[in-house]
Amino acid sequence: MAIIDLVKYNGPNSVFAWKFPSEELSTWTQLIVNESQEAVFFKGGRALDVFGPGRHTLDTDNIPLLTALIKLPFGGQSPFAAEVWFVNKAHSLDVKWGTPSPIQVQDPKFGIMVPVRSFGQFGIQVENSAKFLVKLVGTTRQFDQETLTRVFRGLFLTKSKDTIAQYLIKKGISVLEMSAYLDELSAHIQEKTAPYLAEYGIRLLNFFVNDVSVPEDDPAVAQLKSALAKKAEMNIIGYDYTQKRSFDVLEGAAKNPGGGAAAVMGAGIGLGMGAGMGTAFGGQMAGMAAGMSVAPPAQKVQCPACKAESPAGTRFCPSCGKPLDPQASPPRPQIRCDKCGTLMSPDAKFCPNCGDPYNPCPKCGQDMPEGAAACPSCGFKAPPPCPKCGASLSSAGLKFCPSCGFSLAPRTCPKCNAENAAAAKFCLNCGQKL
Repeated sequence: MAIIDLVKYNGPNSVFAWKFPSEELSTWTQLIVNESQEAVFFKGGRALDVFGPGRHTLDTDNIPLLTALIKLPFGGQSPFAAEVWFVNKAHSLDVKWGTPSPIQVQDPKFGIMVPVRSFGQFGIQVENSAKFLVKLVGTTRQFDQETLTRVFRGLFLTKSKDTIAQYLIKKGISVLEMSAYLDELSAHIQEKTAPYLAEYGIRLLNFFVNDVSVPEDDPAVAQLKSALAKKAEMNIIGYDYTQKRSFDVLEGAAKNPGGGAAAVMGAGIGLGMGAGMGTAFGGQMAGMAAGMSVAPPAQKVQCPACKAESPAGTRFCPSCGKPLDPQASPPRPQIRCDKCGTLMSPDAKFCPNCGDPYNPCPKCGQDMPEGAAACPSCGFKAPPPCPKCGASLSSAGLKFCPSCGFSLAPRTCPKCNAENAAAAKFCLNCGQKL
C-alpha cells in the first residue's frame, strides 16, 4: 500500500476547489496549505477539520474528531483512507457573465418590443469552505470558474432581466438610454444576488454591468433608430411631423398633372401672383383637409361613485348602477408636482416645468415624493417592502412575497405567545429566539 508523505496544490487561480487524487494518507503526512487557500479534511463523508495556511502534520492530535471514527493500531502510524480538498480563498474579480440570447423587452418610451443583450463581470470569494464543498461542489473532483458561471447563469440572467425591465418602466427611459444607468443597475443586481450566493458559502465582492445593448440587425431596432433620426432631422430644420406631412402632400399634388392643386400651384408660380396663388392654394388645401378630416373621439362620462368611465349618453353606471348625468364631461383631476407645484395632466410622466417624474398615489392619484412612505395629500401609506428581498408589495394583506415567497405572516413567540413582525429573529416581549 502506497503512503503519501506530502499533500499540496499549486494549480491555477481559476480553480475554486480541488480534490487531492489519493485517499491513502499516513498519519505523518505533511499537508502544505498556501496563504490564499484552506484545506478541508473529510473522513467517511464528513468534514472533520479545516486547515489554514502553513505546514500541518496529519495525525490524531491535529484531527481530534478522527479518533471517534477510527481506531488506529500500531501506535497511530498505520495509513488510513481519507480525502483532502483544497479551497481557493483568493479574490476572483474577473468572472464573466452575459445573456446567451437577447431578452425581449417593451420600450416604455416608444412602445415597441426590442431585444436587449447585457454582459459584464463580477468578483467573488469563497467565505465558508465547508459549506461551499458540501452544498455546491459535491463529489466533483474539480470546481473551476467556468463551472461556477454555468451553475449560476440562470440566477444572473433572471436578476439582470428583472432589473433592466424595472428601470425601463420606473424611469420611463428608452432602451437606447440604458448606458447612463449602468452604475445603478450594477449596485441593484449585486444587492439582489448576494444573499443567494451566501447560501453556498460564497461572498459577492462586486458586480458590474459593462454594457446593455440591442442587436443592430434587428428590424424593430432599425425602425426605432430610423424614426429617431427623422425626428432629430426635423428638430434641426425646425418643423414637426404634421408640417412634414403637409409638405409631402404639396409635393405629391405638384407632381400630379391632372390634379387641381397642381394646376393652381403651377399657375401661381408661373405668373408670380403670390397673393392670388395663396388664396387659390388655401381653397384647395381646405377642400383636401375637409376630405381627410377625422371624427373626434367619442366623449365619455365618469361615474361619481366608482369613477368608472362610460360612453356619453349612458344613464346608469354599468359597474355600480349609480345614475349618471349624460351631459356631464369626464372630470380631469388637478395634479400638482410635488417638487415645484406646477399643475400637470394625469397622463403626464414628467413635470413640464422641472422634469420631475410623476409618481402617482395609488389612492388619490396625486404626485408623491420619491421614496415617500405616505401620500401627503390623502395620507395613504404604502405597504412596507419584503423584509427578505426588498420587493415592493402591492397590498398590505399579502401572506407571502410574490417575488421570493417569503412568509409575511406575524411570527408567534413559542414562549409567551406574543406576535412579532415576519422578519423578527427574537421576541420583542420576552427575548425568545424565533
